[in-house]
Amino acid sequence: MLALGAALSLVIGVVLGMLGGGGAILMLPMLVYVLDVEPRAAIATSLFVVGVTALVSLAFHARRGHVRYRFGALFGGAAMGGAFVGGRLAHLVPEVVLLVTFGATMVVTAVVMLRGRGEASAERRDVRVERALLLGAAVGGFSGLVGAGGGFLIVPVLVLFGGLAMREAVATSLLVITLQSFAGFAGHVAHAALDPGLVAVVASFAAFGSVAGALLGKHVSADALRRIFAWLVVAMGLFMLSKQLPLPLLLVVAALALGVIMRPSAGSFSGRPAAR
Repeated sequence: MLALGAALSLVIGVVLGMLGGGGAILMLPMLVYVLDVEPRAAIATSLFVVGVTALVSLAFHARRGHVRYRFGALFGGAAMGGAFVGGRLAHLVPEVVLLVTFGATMVVTAVVMLRGRGEASAERRDVRVERALLLGAAVGGFSGLVGAGGGFLIVPVLVLFGGLAMREAVATSLLVITLQSFAGFAGHVAHAALDPGLVAVVASFAAFGSVAGALLGKHVSADALRRIFAWLVVAMGLFMLSKQLPLPLLLVVAALALGVIMRPSAGSFSGRPAAR
């Protein structure tokens, strides 16, 4: 199973390197359901691995000049504080609540990605400091609580509320993910029993994958990747919920999500206008 975990870590790294997010949203289910890691240890492991992986990928994106350092520092600084607090509070929340919250957030976020408003215009607008701090603290607190690096939330937030172009959002999210993942890990590590060997293997393969993803990302349509990834997130979220919810309730959640996704839209997250 460790070999399978290593292979999946490689794939997760590629996703993170290409999309600037999605690492922990896939890493946590892999650790819990494939490698059978205890949920609290899986959350801490996920945060550490995603932090390392994002840091490696960030170096490649930074060379292309896509990182918005000022906004990322403001957002990321607040996210670090929120992630640490979330990590410290996580042991007070029942495991089933953490997993259901994580799964539900996966589904909701994927729906937003598939149906959200278009990408910001070419003219960049400055975001007020207090807004960047508030958004960062909120995203960081949630990611620290449930063990997510936060990229699956950060990228939409940076595009929809931060005024960043997609490639800027992807690159800047890696800076934020690095900061808040390590902060969240610091909050979790005190009450999680980690396996150093497992952490080393998963982190190494994920980091290598992130390098490949960063190099491949510029050759692949961001819109196509985003939509494929969003559908993958829907599937993973429903899978996690299937482990925690009764079947009738799961079917209701799935029907609602698919109904919203399939409803005719006025636009898309990727920025393409709807056909008239």
